[in-house]
Amino acid sequence: MPEELCDVKNCNKPVKRSLSRKKVSKALPELKFKNESKKAHLCKEHYKEYKKKTKKERTLERLGWE
Repeated sequence: MPEELCDVKNCNKPVKRSLSRKKVSKALPELKFKNESKKAHLCKEHYKEYKKKTKKERTLERLGWE
């Protein structure tokens, strides 16, 4: 079975996580995707970038501040 690759254009690294396309597009609007599925498959580097951009939001959500 072939390994899944990152959905970001010009990135051919293996997938680490699959996240909601809406959430990823909201946090990282500069990313362009290869397809239009509901899930965004991200490699380690793009997932790390997503986590950095959403750190404050995730912390507030965890504390119940939303």
